[in-house]
Amino acid sequence: MKTKRQIHTLDATGQSLGRLAVQIALLLRGKQKATFQPNIDAGDFVVVKNIAQVKFTGKKLKQKKYYHHTGYAKGFREVAMEKIFNRDPGEVLRRAVRGMLPVNKLRSEQIKRLKCQ
Repeated sequence: MKTKRQIHTLDATGQSLGRLAVQIALLLRGKQKATFQPNIDAGDFVVVKNIAQVKFTGKKLKQKKYYHHTGYAKGFREVAMEKIFNRDPGEVLRRAVRGMLPVNKLRSEQIKRLKCQ
């Protein structure tokens, strides 16, 4: 059963990062459709504009850290959210949305449909 994918355009100006990420995650999964099934990828495309004007509550920009491991001994790295946001605001949004999608084989296909401008 193939469904036609729609394109949703969202404006991030003045919106909180988390609340915007929730809306995007629901659209990417296709939960707004009556034919939603968790094992079928029937979500839509999402285009987000003006990500640089997204709003952060509290001191998240300075205090929140992203962690990853390089694979080498003592390769545990941390980067502040502010540094990543200054380099690429879309990456912060992508990481927030990715964390809200279920961890399964569909997640990589769903996150590809998110376009940050």
